[in-house]
Amino acid sequence: MNLTNSFQYSEELAAAEQAAHDAGAAVMSLFNGKFDVREKSKNNPVTTADLEANRIIRQRVLELFPADGWLSEEDQDNPERLALSRVWVVDPIDGTKEFIEGVPQFAVSIAFVVDGRPQVAIVYNPAKERFYKAALGQGAFLNDETIHVSSRRDINGASLLVSRSEPQRKFQVFVDHCAIRPVGSIAYRLAKVAGGDGDATITFRNIHEWDICAGVLMIEEAGGKVVDGEGKSMRFNRELPKHRGVVATNSLLSEGLQNLWADAMAVKK
Repeated sequence: MNLTNSFQYSEELAAAEQAAHDAGAAVMSLFNGKFDVREKSKNNPVTTADLEANRIIRQRVLELFPADGWLSEEDQDNPERLALSRVWVVDPIDGTKEFIEGVPQFAVSIAFVVDGRPQVAIVYNPAKERFYKAALGQGAFLNDETIHVSSRRDINGASLLVSRSEPQRKFQVFVDHCAIRPVGSIAYRLAKVAGGDGDATITFRNIHEWDICAGVLMIEEAGGKVVDGEGKSMRFNRELPKHRGVVATNSLLSEGLQNLWADAMAVKK
C-alpha cells in the first residue's frame, strides 16, 4: 500500500495494522481451544478472547495517541468521546458466536474516525489469513493487493451475503432475485463485498458503529456504496452509536437493493 503524500494519518494506519495483527494472534491462540464465555445480555456472548484482543488494541493505539477517544464493544461507553474530533471505533472480535462455534467467519475490526468520517480501516480474519485495510483516498487492499467491488449490474443472480443468525423471514423478498450466502461477521461480510467476493450485503438490524465503521470505509475505498435503511450515508461517533439497517454494494445495484430492503421491511412480522 503506497500512501500519497497528502495522506496525513500514516502513523494511525501503521498503529491499527500492528494492533490488528497482535490481536489476531491472541485470538488464534484460543481459537478451537479453551476459553471462558459469559453472556453480556441475551444472545450476546463475550469470551476471554474478545477481552484480550480488546486490551491489546486499546493499549497499542492509546499508548501512541492518548488524547484520542475510544468506542469499543467491550468497554463501557465514555461520553467524553463526543467532544473529540479523533476517535477509534473497535470491535475486537466481530462474530463472537462464530468464534465460539469454531466457524472461521469472524474478524478484528478497527476504524480511526476524524470528525465523524472513517480515515483508516482494518478488517482482519486471522483464521483465514485475510487482512483487509483501507485509508481515505488511498484505496482498499486485501493482503496488500488492491481490491474493488464487483461490477455486476443485474440484481437477478447477484450474490447477497447475509447473517448466519439474523431471522431469515425478511430475506424472503430477496430469494427470487439473489443467491443468498450466509456469512458470520458483518465486518467480514463488508470486507468480502469490498473485494468482490459477493456483490452485496444487507442487514435489517439496528447495527452498532463498531460492527460496520471499518467495513464502510473499506467498501467506499473499493468503489462501492454503503447507506443505512433510509438510504443515507453514515457518520460515526454519534451519541447513540447505532444505525438502522445497512445496504452495501456497488453503485449499480444500490438503488434496486434499497428498494427491496424497503419492501422487506414492509412485510408484516
